[in-house]
Amino acid sequence: MEKIGVTSSFSSKMSKARPYVLTVGLQFGFAGAYIFSMASFNLGMNRFVFIVYRNVIAAIALAPFAFIFERKIRPKMTISVFLRIMALAFLEPVIDQGFTFLGMQYTSASFASALMNAVPSVTFVLAVIFRIERVNLKQIRSIAKVIGTLVTFGGALMMILYKGPQIHLFYSPNTAHQASQSTQNLKHWVSGTLFLCLGCVAWSSFFILQSITLKKYPAEMSLATLICLVGALQTSVVALVAERHSGAEIWVIGWDFRLYGPLYTGIITSGITYYVQGLVLQSRGPVFYTAFNPLCMIITCALGSFLFAEQLHLGSIIGAVIIAIGLYSVVWGKAKDYSATTTPESSVTVKQIEAQQLPITSSNHV
Repeated sequence: MEKIGVTSSFSSKMSKARPYVLTVGLQFGFAGAYIFSMASFNLGMNRFVFIVYRNVIAAIALAPFAFIFERKIRPKMTISVFLRIMALAFLEPVIDQGFTFLGMQYTSASFASALMNAVPSVTFVLAVIFRIERVNLKQIRSIAKVIGTLVTFGGALMMILYKGPQIHLFYSPNTAHQASQSTQNLKHWVSGTLFLCLGCVAWSSFFILQSITLKKYPAEMSLATLICLVGALQTSVVALVAERHSGAEIWVIGWDFRLYGPLYTGIITSGITYYVQGLVLQSRGPVFYTAFNPLCMIITCALGSFLFAEQLHLGSIIGAVIIAIGLYSVVWGKAKDYSATTTPESSVTVKQIEAQQLPITSSNHV
């Protein structure tokens, strides 16, 4: 009996710890996506080709699960839903990934992961504009979301306008080489930041349209598979037009990060992560999940500095901290929204409420 009691206690502790372990694991996965992507670009891989391969691999990884688990609940395709899928694919794989990767090449993986923490606040602003989210300044939770959004924008502005002195977390033999290119990098820093901001807005717009589309096509895996597939086709067209003067060699990949990058981001961040993220969201909700997002930024900064000798700047660190503070203010406001709509007297289920809420995330698109 004592053995059974110990086993039951251990099982209970593991059950409670599982959401924390899975969420921390996801942040390492997201950080790896930044690192693998940057390594692929450092080897000269074209970003359009990377996006095409990444989304093809993601579609292949998701398709079997979508076919098996959603074959009974998948609604019929309509022209309206198809056009929205086309728009979603253009917003995410084409615009968001395209400009995010370009901005990351001009700045760094660490900087990109830090700036992308502004996505929840941008999503909130767009949701208010499109009247998906309502603001009542008489309520503390609405004030928290507004203040958090303003603080987040302040942090992003800090990262754009102020670089400050360099801060090296780890010594690397590449550091001296990186320093010799500082003047050239400075010229690209502002434009790279603007590209990242454009990707941030596109990603937030994707969330808005996704939440609307899911109401008419409530099959998450099938929708994700179609978005990745259509996105790969659209990006292929963009690549053929943008790189029309390049030869077929840009499409060739070898046994290096030009293969590992798309493979990792396609399978991990769009395949396994999608399933694990669903488990966490189902058990703990979007607020718990979002609270761990800055951890990805910390891991990416450490790995980027160690592996690529990326130059961290004081302005980036201060801006990232400000963005994280703003993020938690927005998350706190959303938590109060969630609490207010899940009172015992309410007849609406948690699943229905979560379906109506805007997703709040910042890293899983990389």
